Amino acid sequence: MRKLKNSELDRLDVSKFKEAKKSPIIIILDNIRSLNNIGSVFRTSDAFLIEKIYLCGITAQPPHNDIRKTALGSTETVDWEYAENTLDVVKKLKNEGVNICSIEQAENATMLNEFKPKRNTKYAFVFGNEVKGVGQDVVNVSDVVIEIPQYGTKHSLNISVSAGVVIWDVFNKLEKSNII
Repeated sequence: MRKLKNSELDRLDVSKFKEAKKSPIIIILDNIRSLNNIGSVFRTSDAFLIEKIYLCGITAQPPHNDIRKTALGSTETVDWEYAENTLDVVKKLKNEGVNICSIEQAENATMLNEFKPKRNTKYAFVFGNEVKGVGQDVVNVSDVVIEIPQYGTKHSLNISVSAGVVIWDVFNKLEKSNII
């Protein structure tokens, strides 16, 4: 087995990415502290044709060297917008018919492996602060809270890892159901 060269990967260029049909997924970053985490979420969002990222609260914005280091150019492909208040973004998207899904450990949370995305539905996944998680005010207005099952001794995953797990899982379910 031979590793492929980048030139053999048949990736989209920036203009073709901008024109490509996006998956019905929006990402909301709620007060993320680490610029490397932000860059990693951009890179994962590029890989799965995410429609848009909202950077909220203290979440840093491109251009920034520490974001650029992990984003590897994806801040130029994935649409993004800054908003001071996460709850305002969530309420705006809900009014537009977007299904709000907070990724958090909460009472009556739906386990990610049991979450079934629906046809003709756009989803916004909210990922929270590295220490405090998703704000309770956002959890309160979410349509669903999704928990990533974990079986070890730790109680959480890094936010960029959580985003990767959730985005891939939901994208995969959408693709297998011929929703995208």
